[in-house]
Amino acid sequence: MTTSNGNAAEIRRLLKPFLPWIVLSAVTGIGAGAATVSLLATINRVLNTPGGLAGGLLLTFVALCAVSLLGRVISDVSTNLVGQRLVSQVRKNLAQKILSAPIDALERYRTHRLMPVLSQDVDMISDVAFALSETLIALAIALGCLAYLAVLSFPLFCILLVALVLGASIQMLAQARGVAGFWKARDFEEQLHKAYRGISEGAKELRMHRSRRALVFGEQIERIVDSIRVINSRAINTYVIATAFGSALFFLLIALILGWAAFRSTDPVVLSGFVLVLLFLKGPMDQIAGALPGVGRAKVAFQRIADLSTRFASPEPHLHLDGAPGEAHLRDTIELRGVRYAFDAAEGSEPFVLGPIDLRLQKGELVFVVGDNGSGKTTMIKLLLGLYAPQGGEILVDGKGVAPEDRDDYRQLFTTVFSDFYLFEDLVSDGPAGAASTAKGLPEAALPYLERLEIAHKVSVKDGSFTTTDLSTGQRKRLALVHAYLEGRPVLVFDEWAADQDPTFRHLFYTELLPELRAKGHLLVVISHDDRYFHLADRVITMRAGRIAEDRPRTRLESLAA
Repeated sequence: MTTSNGNAAEIRRLLKPFLPWIVLSAVTGIGAGAATVSLLATINRVLNTPGGLAGGLLLTFVALCAVSLLGRVISDVSTNLVGQRLVSQVRKNLAQKILSAPIDALERYRTHRLMPVLSQDVDMISDVAFALSETLIALAIALGCLAYLAVLSFPLFCILLVALVLGASIQMLAQARGVAGFWKARDFEEQLHKAYRGISEGAKELRMHRSRRALVFGEQIERIVDSIRVINSRAINTYVIATAFGSALFFLLIALILGWAAFRSTDPVVLSGFVLVLLFLKGPMDQIAGALPGVGRAKVAFQRIADLSTRFASPEPHLHLDGAPGEAHLRDTIELRGVRYAFDAAEGSEPFVLGPIDLRLQKGELVFVVGDNGSGKTTMIKLLLGLYAPQGGEILVDGKGVAPEDRDDYRQLFTTVFSDFYLFEDLVSDGPAGAASTAKGLPEAALPYLERLEIAHKVSVKDGSFTTTDLSTGQRKRLALVHAYLEGRPVLVFDEWAADQDPTFRHLFYTELLPELRAKGHLLVVISHDDRYFHLADRVITMRAGRIAEDRPRTRLESLAA
């Protein structure tokens, strides 16, 4: 219930800035609908008046045509404006929420759930928004027609109303059933996106394993696609059958009215008015019925977007999105003092707890972090980087605690290459003028590093960006290292950088690149399993079960190497 209320509040928040335009569209749409109904009444009057369309009736007819046309144009333009701006705002808001969401919250919300919301759900709202004014005008016309029929003959209107209530009830039941189908299909869309990621990222493994390939296609892709097809077909067919029933109902109503007139004396104006209006009313009613599937899908899309917004409604505090340069400086040390972090427990298991961790890192120091998988290396690094907020203890820079409002500045101390890194094409300067201030000097600054890492023949820097990132994993990691060189931040963190390199570059990384960076005064933290190079570090920190099990300094490492 709380989630539903939160989603409704989020939807209201999204629509609130556009309320004046929505009201304008509604008022002009209703006006256009009222003018159209008046045109019908005028036509009915002309059909039953000996003089025909002349004099005042002609002027009235022209005026109503102008009002109908102008109201429709203004309503369409207003709705189009709302649709464009709403979609633009939703996209910006979602991007801001993702950029400012706590990293652990993002990690819990998987990519295969995130991407359908950012793409097809937003597009669905865009499509429905553009059809909204036509539907609104159709609704105004339908209500106006009913009001006109009530004035013509209340008894006949009551008969008509009973039939329409019956038809509307069937339409509402059809809509509820259709929306339930769209929800189910939308859940399958997330599964399909996950499967598509699997066949894209695991293409090499699937090519080597025929049985797995057949299983993935048959049990995942094919099954999910067929399920989506069947569910969507049933949902839309429900709407189609209900619409067909509604169309047949209009002709039955006309037959009923003609039968009524055969047995009871009926004014020709009333009879022609009912037949004329019902024939005309079929168009707007069909338009409203045709819009229902889109409205149902848009409702699902809106709730999905609202759900995503609600999940990320608590942004990380004091996060700067304005591109302001970092103000943090490292003169001497970074210290983790009693730092602790616990993950939520998976069902049937104990939660993983890191810490308490006590660690002091010195500027100009090369530190290796080692340990088995699941020992807590990456979690400790994320705490060190300020990506996770400590649940206990504190982080200090040069003896001063890092407060929540300082955390974003603190992160600007670091350049990182994660094991699951993402490589951006553009290079961004930390200078006061941003990337533009150094764009001209980037090619010259990057060239020595590109040549040394033997990728200058494949990639260069042009207009402040790498010309390509379409490289092998090892080459992309070398390009990420060029990023780190050019950023020149005081602390560099590498998570298994050498794991995808051949022996030559692995040796170069440990014996030349890391010592050179240390000699320039950088603090280097390296997650590694290459024990043959451990003696080159100032310290090797061993993690085990979320704790620092051992912290070996250089003197002991040298003796072990000997």
